[in-house]
Amino acid sequence: MWRCDEMEIYNQSWIGRSMTITSSTDSTLAGRQGIVIDETRNTVVLLEGEHRVVLNKASITFTVDNSDVVIQGAMVGQRPEDRIHRTYRKA
Repeated sequence: MWRCDEMEIYNQSWIGRSMTITSSTDSTLAGRQGIVIDETRNTVVLLEGEHRVVLNKASITFTVDNSDVVIQGAMVGQRPEDRIHRTYRKA
């Protein structure tokens, strides 16, 4: 079965990877970056230096590991163990 390489980032674990917030409904979050240390169904926890920041997935768009794929947080609002096995349509 053919699979788009760009979509593989959706099906990988993000814990331990760098994440950059590209846009958000809260303008203070845009441009933040850090290492993902935890992920739940609705949130992502970033480590920014010494601080932990809990982000609501539904309100952000982001990139993982400086990839060109911009992920809409609302689209990945499920448990990480379920997200890894899901098939996504190309946006």
